[in-house]
Amino acid sequence: MGMGGKISHKRKNIGVDPAHIAVRTRNLCADVKVQLTAKSLPLDRIAAVFHHRLVSIHPFANGNGRHARLMADLLLIRNSAERFTWGGNIADTAHVVRNRYIAALRPADAKDYRPLFEFVRS
Repeated sequence: MGMGGKISHKRKNIGVDPAHIAVRTRNLCADVKVQLTAKSLPLDRIAAVFHHRLVSIHPFANGNGRHARLMADLLLIRNSAERFTWGGNIADTAHVVRNRYIAALRPADAKDYRPLFEFVRS
């Protein structure tokens, strides 16, 4: 079994094939670099889609959501923006906020990012 913090080398039912993790991650970072340079999209959109794509690559056995949220926040901070709230302004339990987070990610799998865009600043 893989451990958090180490790239997964075992096949899992979520994410990309472990043999493709490095290439997909490199491609994702290259795409984001181009988007940032071209200023082709609002920064929040770039960061939210970056987060979703990184989660979908699922490089680790555990902690992929935390890692992707941290990376999206770092992207924002490095570009002089406020980090996302990730539902931190929702007056609910952590369990309810997590469920809303997961519910916002699901439509993004089908390229409907609206719920995620709303959630990250809620």
